Amino acid sequence: WCVAIAVVVFGAMIYSLINHRKSKGAVPAQFSHSMTAEVIWTAIPVVILLIMAVPSAELLIKLEDTRDPDLTVVVTGYQWKWHYSYQDEDVAFFSTLSRPSMAARRRGSGIDPETVENYLLEVDNRLIVPRGAKVRMLLTASDVIHSWWVPELAIKKDAIPGFMNETWFKADVAGVYRGQCAELCGMDHGYMPIVVEVIEPDAFQTWLDNQKGDAASTATNGEPQ
Repeated sequence: WCVAIAVVVFGAMIYSLINHRKSKGAVPAQFSHSMTAEVIWTAIPVVILLIMAVPSAELLIKLEDTRDPDLTVVVTGYQWKWHYSYQDEDVAFFSTLSRPSMAARRRGSGIDPETVENYLLEVDNRLIVPRGAKVRMLLTASDVIHSWWVPELAIKKDAIPGFMNETWFKADVAGVYRGQCAELCGMDHGYMPIVVEVIEPDAFQTWLDNQKGDAASTATNGEPQ
């Protein structure tokens, strides 16, 4: 819409500048008002806005409609890491900057960051979700304001202490989607990336079962004998 309007408006301006200049003998019009012109250039933008408003409003409603999710993940921002909890699944873990990036970022490490794959954009524990599922995200923070931002999933939502924001996404293509904290949250703000890995539903169920098994094993082994 914007490109089409620009073409018409600037096209008319350029045409007028070229064909109605003084050197071609153009004579200024002698009228001061035209009701027809007023109606036309008021009615056309109103119609365009109405045409744009209907699908835009429908999209905005869908963006905020988190009802009936296939999966709900509670995301908590910390200085400087993320915590993911799969609601009703007894699976939870922290996600922090990967060790290779952590080592390379330190001053005097002697490690060339160019040699580190996905430098500052890899984590030790990825958020795993199934392909094609509606994933509801509940976001909060434990200390300061953070922001969960994954551009390819069209999500940027603030995580605020004492508040619970929500959003959702559905990834139809399996793969790895990377993001970062987008709210200045302290000294290591630039070192808390986000990695979402989208896998097939069957593989996700297997992963989930394994996570539950590991958690149960850890709890059992940690009990006093």
